[in-house]
Amino acid sequence: MAERNCLVTNDWICGEYVRSRSQELTDATLQHIGITLASVAIGLAVSLPLALLARRWRFLSGPVLGVTTVLYSVPSLAMFSLLLPFFGLSVSLVVTGLVLYSLTVLVRNILAGLQAVPDEAREAAKGMGYGPLRLLWEVELPLALPALLAGARITTVSTVALTTVGAIVDYGGLGTLILDGLDTTFKAQVLTASALCVLLAVVADLLLLGLQRLLTPWTRVHRIRTNRADRGPAVAKVAEPA
Repeated sequence: MAERNCLVTNDWICGEYVRSRSQELTDATLQHIGITLASVAIGLAVSLPLALLARRWRFLSGPVLGVTTVLYSVPSLAMFSLLLPFFGLSVSLVVTGLVLYSLTVLVRNILAGLQAVPDEAREAAKGMGYGPLRLLWEVELPLALPALLAGARITTVSTVALTTVGAIVDYGGLGTLILDGLDTTFKAQVLTASALCVLLAVVADLLLLGLQRLLTPWTRVHRIRTNRADRGPAVAKVAEPA
């Protein structure tokens, strides 16, 4: 009886709300995922050329990193207001804003990963006849993957959170349900949508972590060897006879 009346009593935890609004929750979750995926994908597509330009011409590194940092510091309401004349009240407005926010992390991580590629690896590839494009795609980018994917993880989690701000233009996925719930003091809607948003962020982070480990197996081997090397002297001291 209590569970059937939880909507009437406006409880925070209400199974009846989840059952009766399952389609609404599903639609909001799918919109949230779609906006997040589009924003991160476009952010990666924009960040890679910017990072390559900053690495190729070092004098551009400061301006590129500076502009992306300034963009990230703009409050979300101000960002959407500035983009409103160009995109109107549409999902493109939200995606564009999220792409601009993603650049500061992605560009920095991609640039750091490319700069960390050993010169020996580049020289060896050039000695084997690799041209600039082949060198980039087959040597540099694979070696820069750990930094790139680490940036993608941070960006994805932050984008899941920032997508909720799109509720101000009615394209916020779960954020729209949260805002509506706050306006109407609908406790179950606020808590359920918020919990789903947190769950999305955790699942996205775990999936990207699994992808990172799958695509960069050499990093695990390196960590194992490093740990063994660090434990070596201690083991030797323990084994040393009195």
